Amino acid sequence: MMQEERNWAGNYRFSAAELFEPERMEQLQEWVANRQQVRALGTRHSFNSIADTQGSLLSLKKMNQVLELDHARGTVTVEGGIRYGELAAFLHNNNYALHNLASLPHITIAGACATGTHGSGDRNGGLATAVRSIEIVTASGETVVFTRGEQPEAEGAFVGLGALGIVTKLTLDIMPTFDISQLLYENLALSKLENGFDDVYSSAYSVSLFTDWSSDRFNQVWLKHLASAEDLRGAEEFHGATRAVNSLHPVPGISAEPCSEQLGKRGPWHERLPHFRMEFTPSAGEELQSEYFVPRKHAYAALDAIHQLREHIAPLLYISEVRTIAADQLWMSPSYGRDSVAIHFTWKPLGEAVQRILPLIEAALEPYEARPHWGKLFTMAPERVKSQYEKRLDFLSLASKCDPQGKFRNSFLDRYLW
Repeated sequence: MMQEERNWAGNYRFSAAELFEPERMEQLQEWVANRQQVRALGTRHSFNSIADTQGSLLSLKKMNQVLELDHARGTVTVEGGIRYGELAAFLHNNNYALHNLASLPHITIAGACATGTHGSGDRNGGLATAVRSIEIVTASGETVVFTRGEQPEAEGAFVGLGALGIVTKLTLDIMPTFDISQLLYENLALSKLENGFDDVYSSAYSVSLFTDWSSDRFNQVWLKHLASAEDLRGAEEFHGATRAVNSLHPVPGISAEPCSEQLGKRGPWHERLPHFRMEFTPSAGEELQSEYFVPRKHAYAALDAIHQLREHIAPLLYISEVRTIAADQLWMSPSYGRDSVAIHFTWKPLGEAVQRILPLIEAALEPYEARPHWGKLFTMAPERVKSQYEKRLDFLSLASKCDPQGKFRNSFLDRYLW
């Protein structure tokens, strides 16, 4: 029997009967082939039941190595259990980089790609858009490889939600290493986005706005500039916001020590693109999270709709973050087919109260074609979720080919996909 296992936030307890941590590919294949129900478990940064199963959980934490750095093709190949922070340090030491990183470097590459985790930037696609190919162990224990440009189904496999099998290997596109300079500003009026949204979000390589929704202003603006393209001194004002003179944590009242370097000091990409440093506990620690993606054309209207709910939201909230993500063609990606704006909520650990507020937020966002983050809390009706993904039936067909008996299905996938 498995000891009690919970997710990172502690709000979800897994119901699986066993947890296996293979060290070699042969062990993994044999184990998968001999189990009736299997789900892969990453670094447990999901807040719902997407990774759970009544059967068996498998963790790749011991299969976390860099396998090949291909200078000629501009790719790196890794095992599925490696975390972004670990790979990023290796790449930088070899003068390479990834195009994008999430706010936390602590998450596994396989898990982040599988759930459509994204990072930020007007021209930056989500993390899975860097995937050149993946290797998956299917229900029979055999392997299948999906490569971009070689099989049309590859665009369905890279954000696979764990439905196709166990992602054991990924090959990612890489680029020359680069520096980032991070400048912070305080008190940006929401009204500035009505006509200035594009100006604000195109002002840096990656832009994040943070608000606690207690007023009509964003508490903080984080601008991650390409150091080679920006005066590192920076301007004293940014669309009416004033430049921060001290380092800040996104959540008011928390020390900025866990955060990436700020105040314009240039540094390597992997130490600036994430909001948090690898050696510290991510974010606020004990928390809940929700996130909704809306088409960029609806950004201001969607934010204004959230603002109308501020009296309900603010008492439950640590902080909310707003970022942009470039469109992609990955079938189950929340940014499929549209440039997107992600509205993220980091909630206090008040589960029942958060569950009551989510339907209000989702109703406010319904006119704006909102898609929830697959790995975070939401209450949206299954039919509404299904209607947001025009390639859903193609994805189900692909899943059936890889997993005809439904070994990798669970109640979450049955509810929101099948």
